[in-house]
Amino acid sequence: MSQKQNMNSTLEVMGTILQSIPAEAEVTRIEYEGPRIALYTKKPEFLLSNNYIISDLVNAVKKRVTIRTEKSIRKPESEAKEIVTNYLPKEAEVKNIFFDDALGDLVIEVKKPQLLTTEKGFSLVDLTYKTGWKVKVKRAPPIPSISIQSIYHAIKTAPESREKFYKETGERIFRSRLSSDVEVSLLTLGAFGEVGRSAILVQTKESKILIDCGINPGAKNPWDAYPRLDWADIDLEDIDGVVISHAHLDHHGFLPVLYKYGYDGPVYCSEPTLPLMTLLQMDYVKVSSMEGAKALYDLRDVREVIRHSITLTYGLVTDISPDMKLVLNNAGHILGSSMVHLHIGEGNHNILYTGDYKFGKTRLLESAVKDYPRVETLITESTYGAKEDIMPSREEVELSFVNTINETLSREGKVLIPVPAVGRAQEIMLVLDEYMRQGKLIEAPIFVEGMISEATAIHVAYPEYLSHELRAKIIGDDVNPFFTEYFTAIDHPNNRAEALQERPAIIMATSGMLEGGPVLEYFEEIAPLEKNKIVFVSYQIPGTLGRRILDGTKQVSIMSDDGKIKIVDINCQVEKVEGFSGHSDYNQIIKFVSKLRPKLQRVIAGHGEKRKTENIANVISRIFKIPTLQPSIQEAIKLY
Repeated sequence: MSQKQNMNSTLEVMGTILQSIPAEAEVTRIEYEGPRIALYTKKPEFLLSNNYIISDLVNAVKKRVTIRTEKSIRKPESEAKEIVTNYLPKEAEVKNIFFDDALGDLVIEVKKPQLLTTEKGFSLVDLTYKTGWKVKVKRAPPIPSISIQSIYHAIKTAPESREKFYKETGERIFRSRLSSDVEVSLLTLGAFGEVGRSAILVQTKESKILIDCGINPGAKNPWDAYPRLDWADIDLEDIDGVVISHAHLDHHGFLPVLYKYGYDGPVYCSEPTLPLMTLLQMDYVKVSSMEGAKALYDLRDVREVIRHSITLTYGLVTDISPDMKLVLNNAGHILGSSMVHLHIGEGNHNILYTGDYKFGKTRLLESAVKDYPRVETLITESTYGAKEDIMPSREEVELSFVNTINETLSREGKVLIPVPAVGRAQEIMLVLDEYMRQGKLIEAPIFVEGMISEATAIHVAYPEYLSHELRAKIIGDDVNPFFTEYFTAIDHPNNRAEALQERPAIIMATSGMLEGGPVLEYFEEIAPLEKNKIVFVSYQIPGTLGRRILDGTKQVSIMSDDGKIKIVDINCQVEKVEGFSGHSDYNQIIKFVSKLRPKLQRVIAGHGEKRKTENIANVISRIFKIPTLQPSIQEAIKLY
C-alpha cells in the first residue's frame, strides 16, 4: 500500500465517523488520543444512552473510539464535586473525587461501588449529563495508597503536556505506512540465559516496540545489570512504544531511565500494573536515598512514566503503531501480569511474549490464558525449565510451609519470610490466615511491612483481576480477604521493635531477595540466633544476597542505616519452600506449549539460567518438532 493510499485510508476513517454520527450528538471535533479516536461532544448523554452507535462505528472503522465531553460543558470542579456528593448515597462512602483535565474524566473512588447500580437509582449517564464530565467509578483501596495518590498528582499537574502527548502519539500510531513489505526481527537486550533485566526489541520497517525494560538486582557490573540498549544502537526517539508485562523491577526497573534521557513515547500496561509499578519505582528512589546510593533516576522521572502510561484492560485490541496491534491477557503471575500478544501487519506474523506466567490456578489468581487466534512465535520464560523443576502439589506445599513455621514457633523462635511486595506476599498472607484460622498453624502475631500493606490494598482496589473466589469475597461479601485480626502492619521503621520483641512471631518483609529494604533490619537480628528461621518462598536470582544465603553462606556483610558495614553470622535455619512461585514449573511450561493452536512456527526460550533455557528448548524441540531457540543477550533474530 502506498503512502497516498494510506492517507486516503485515514481520510476514509474520519469520513466514516462523520457520516455515522447523528447530528443530535453534537460532535464538535474528532481527535487522535493515543491508540484511540476521541469524539468530543456537547451531548455525551446522547451517545452514552445510544451506545450501539459507538459499537457500530468501532466495527466499521476497526479502531478504538471513545467519547469525550467538550470543555465548554464541563462544570467547574467545585460545582461538579458538590453535584457528585449530593447525587451518591452516603452508604457508598465516597473516598476521593479526581478530575482529569486532559481527558475530561471525573473519577469517583468509593468504598462500596456495588451500591451504585441502576436498580438503586444510580446512572453514569445522568451524572455525566449533570456534571459535563465523563464519570468513572472505581473501588477505593481499603487504606490510602501513596502510589495511587502520586498518579493523580502527576496527572493533575500536567494537563496540557498530556493532551499534546495523546495527540502526538495518536498521529504516530495512525500515520501512513511507509512500505507494504513486512519484515519482523527481534533483538535480545536482557534476560536470555539469565533471570533479570528483561528487555526485547521487536522491530519492523515501520516501528520499534520495546517489551519490558528491567534491571538485574543480582548483577555487580552496570553492563550486566541493565538492558543492552547501547548494543542495539537505539535512538530513544525511534521507539514507538514500551509494553510492560508486569510490576516486578526486573521487568520495569529501568523504565524511568528512558524518560530521564529523552524518551517521550507511550508505556502500555494493564490497569493494576501502573500503581504497583509506581509503588516499586518510588520505593527504589526512597531506598537509594536512605542508603546513600546513587539512584538511576529520581521521582521526576517516575512522574514522567505515569504521565505517559496508557493502561489497558485484558482482551482489548489496541493499535500501538501503523503495523502492530497489542492485546494483553492474564499471565497468572502477579496482579495485572500480562501475556503480550502482538499482531503484526495484515495477519503477517503474531508474537506471544509470556513474560512471567503461571499456567495453573493459585489462591490469588486464575491460570494464564492459553487461547489465542494465532501465534507463530512464542517467547516463553524458563525460570523453572530444568527437568527437576517440578513443583509438588499445592496441598503438599502449604502443609510443608505450615509445618516448618510451626517447628520454629514451638521452640519460641521467629520466622522471617522475605517476600516481593507484589504477588508472593499476598499469596502467603492468604495461606497464613486460613491455616491459623483452622488451628493448623500455631497462633502468633504476623507482622507485615508497610509497602506490602499498600500493595495488598491495591489488590483489593482491582478485584476483577483476582481469582473468582477472591473477587466474590471483595465484591459480593464486601470483605478484605487479606488483612484479618492475625496481621499487624508495621507502618513506620520506629515500629519494627515491636516485631523484634522476645516472643515467637512471623515477619513478612521486603525485599524478597534481601537486596535492600526493611527485611535487612530483621535479618540482622534474626539470623544469628539458632532458634529462628528464614523461609524463602520466591525465586532467588543468582548473585543476590538471598541466593548466597540459600546456597549455604554462613557469614555475610550488609550495610546498616548509618552507612556502616556490618558482619552478620547466619546461625538460624534457612529453608526454601518450593511451590509458591508465580512462575510455571517444567511441566506447566510444556503443557502450555502443547495447548497453543494452531501449531507454532518457532519457540524462543528466555528468562532462565542458561542450563534451564537450553533444557526446555531441547525438550520442546524434541516433543513438538518445533524449531526452538535459546539465544544469548545481544542477538538479532529474524522472525518474518
